[in-house]
Amino acid sequence: MGQERIPVERTVLAEPAWRPSPRAKTLWAIPAAIGWVIVVIAEVVWILSDSTNRAWQSMALVITLVVAAAHVAGVPLWRYAVHRWEVTEEAVYTRTGWFTQESRVAPISRVQTVDTHRGPLERLLGLATVTVTTASSAGAVRIPALDLATAEQTVERLTKVAATHRGDAT
Repeated sequence: MGQERIPVERTVLAEPAWRPSPRAKTLWAIPAAIGWVIVVIAEVVWILSDSTNRAWQSMALVITLVVAAAHVAGVPLWRYAVHRWEVTEEAVYTRTGWFTQESRVAPISRVQTVDTHRGPLERLLGLATVTVTTASSAGAVRIPALDLATAEQTVERLTKVAATHRGDAT
């Protein structure tokens, strides 16, 4: 005789189930790479314009390249490992960040608007950010770096779920 399993309900502190698109790593790496390219260009200009400190210049350039490579490769992977989101019949759950992590829960009854945003890099990579505006002093809940189709489905689902919850959202 087996034991009966009692279903466990989701708690507010549970980890949201879904990750952003795998292309989020590229989305987050490109701005970091651009920033480091500017620093490297400045160091190359320094090397070309001042020939008196070659040892220090070379060491600075090598350190910059090592730190830049670690940042451009590591930070997007770390952010991708942390970022999560989920939409249920009761709430929108998100977890974002990399050094400082923030978990947000927005009850469906508090949803006022659901929007998408697609910057130039997001359009290039086929991604979108879904923004859920709520009646909260903490501001909108953002779900970044979703595949465009997933973002559109999420907006449609949130709109339908919010319509069934006749709260006043204030």
